[in-house]
Amino acid sequence: MRLQRKTALITGASKGIGMSVARAFAHEGASLILVSRNINKQDEIVRELEKEGIKFIFRRVDVGERAQVRNLVNDALSIFGKIDVLFNNAGISRPAMLWKMTPEIWNEVIKVNLNGVFYCLQAVAETMMVQQGGSIINVTSSEALLGTFGQINYAAAKGAVHALTKSAAKELARYNIRVNSIAPMAMTEMTKVIFQDNRFQDKYRQRIAMNRFAQPEEIAPAVLFLASDESSYITGQTICVDGGMVMR
Repeated sequence: MRLQRKTALITGASKGIGMSVARAFAHEGASLILVSRNINKQDEIVRELEKEGIKFIFRRVDVGERAQVRNLVNDALSIFGKIDVLFNNAGISRPAMLWKMTPEIWNEVIKVNLNGVFYCLQAVAETMMVQQGGSIINVTSSEALLGTFGQINYAAAKGAVHALTKSAAKELARYNIRVNSIAPMAMTEMTKVIFQDNRFQDKYRQRIAMNRFAQPEEIAPAVLFLASDESSYITGQTICVDGGMVMR
């Protein structure tokens, strides 16, 4: 199994891509730290892992609050002793056109999608530096690379994550820590307005070479690859898992 004896921290783990990645990691032998603002005992992924006897913990954490992230990492280390993989997946969307974007809407998205990524990366990198190894996978977006309508806050935050990934990769390479990102396009709770509203469906399909929308479980293999030793010589890269929406 590709993640045997590894411990992985997954943010935004209660649904969508985070839940699919948690399943994939568990099946490959990882112990898991599941993180979400809303996770609870009744969540599907929690019940599944309990039934399968996977070693895991779940914690309700707002990743946009640095103190909560620090407490989470300390708690995880006291239980597992190490963190080998961070999947920095938590994110929110608060759409509004530029001229309607309030400071509150702007700041809420930046807090979670950018600050939250940084706080988790910083806290986990510190323990990985001591371990002399690890893999960090951030989530950016095809929209950040192309630009989009009505989500300038989201695109700005994800664009910053794209740059943050490259800088962190350069700083942490000497510690044998790889930092990469994925840019997914999948049907999730956050993106359902695109896939369920006729005003957007055809428009987005036309931008995707494969002319269909992905399921969250189609994103998980790319994350698993970056988490595993199979990607041992890859760092500072963004993999677009978007059906050909972005081609570079």
